[in-house]
Amino acid sequence: MDIVWDPKKAKSNLRKHKIHFGDAESVLYDPMALTIEDQDIDGEKRFVTIGTDSTGRIVLVVYTYRGDSIRLISARKATSSERRYYEEGI
Repeated sequence: MDIVWDPKKAKSNLRKHKIHFGDAESVLYDPMALTIEDQDIDGEKRFVTIGTDSTGRIVLVVYTYRGDSIRLISARKATSSERRYYEEGI
């Protein structure tokens, strides 16, 4: 499955959270990642995954499915409680 994102949103995310979507993409391939279904926004289901990005940071990624692709919406460093959930596998 392809992972895609809006270039303007990626630039905004990098400026705000210092996380590049290209690095955050690997969170979705982390075998230890935790995923929950998030709220529907305008009829679009969103998912939240906490995992390790390509630089080794524990990152929270929000995304949705669009056709045959995963579309990244945001990525940020996990909070201390989110890191604990990931580390403990909760």
